[in-house]
Amino acid sequence: MPRPSPIVLVLIGIASVQLGAGVAKSLFDEVSPSALVFLRLATSSLVLLVWARPRLRGRSRTDLLVLLGFGASLGLMNLAIYESFSRIPLGIAVTLEFVGPLTLAVVGSRRARDLAWVGLAAVGVALLGAERADLDLLGLLFALLAGACWAAYILLSGATGRRFAGIEGLALASVVAMLLVSPFLLLDGATDGMLDSRVLLLGAAVGVLSSVVPYTCELVALRTLRPATFGILMSLEPAAAALAGILVLSETLSGLQWLAIACVVAASIGATRQGVVTDPVPD
Repeated sequence: MPRPSPIVLVLIGIASVQLGAGVAKSLFDEVSPSALVFLRLATSSLVLLVWARPRLRGRSRTDLLVLLGFGASLGLMNLAIYESFSRIPLGIAVTLEFVGPLTLAVVGSRRARDLAWVGLAAVGVALLGAERADLDLLGLLFALLAGACWAAYILLSGATGRRFAGIEGLALASVVAMLLVSPFLLLDGATDGMLDSRVLLLGAAVGVLSSVVPYTCELVALRTLRPATFGILMSLEPAAAALAGILVLSETLSGLQWLAIACVVAASIGATRQGVVTDPVPD
């Protein structure tokens, strides 16, 4: 069977992760962000370990260091963005988080045409954050931290995919991320409400939507897609987050926000017409 397009895989991952984010935010009145992140990572780790059955034997020290870095970026990214979601609106949090991959796209661009698409995406990001809102400073900082971790994730995901067959690296990195997040469960009674059957079920659904589906798609896609191109494609994230807010959280959009969505969608369409490489990108 022909391999799916890496662009299609990235788009599937974007839709899935933002739907999962909407479901997760709807649960914050019942369970803390750190507990929900743990449930998400525990679910994805279990599914991926059973699926991949990864082995560490015979791996080089460099392989293991890349794996640990990938897992750390994965865990911190999830924890930071969920803490941000609990303090500021979904669309604004994802807009600020996008600073990470957008910066990576600018740094990695080699053609003026690429910079033009990044510029259009940046206009969309600016418009999404232009309207006044009562924003929590800590929420803004968590979103920016998540963006930095996202940029690291993009680079380390590609490197991991080239060192580990299939989804072995992703499965092991998910375990690393889960262990990293675990100590936060001891803070501020984070386990309160965590064992409720409804929370467990929805937490597992969030794990599949926000981790298993998107990270698997992206890990495969990044084997043949340059990190800079991937970063430009991520310009769809603010738009996807806004749509998830409508569908899951009943959030409304202003005319200015719809204009921003048009900008990021146009930038993404322009980027997807270029930038796919036929050979794996070297480290």
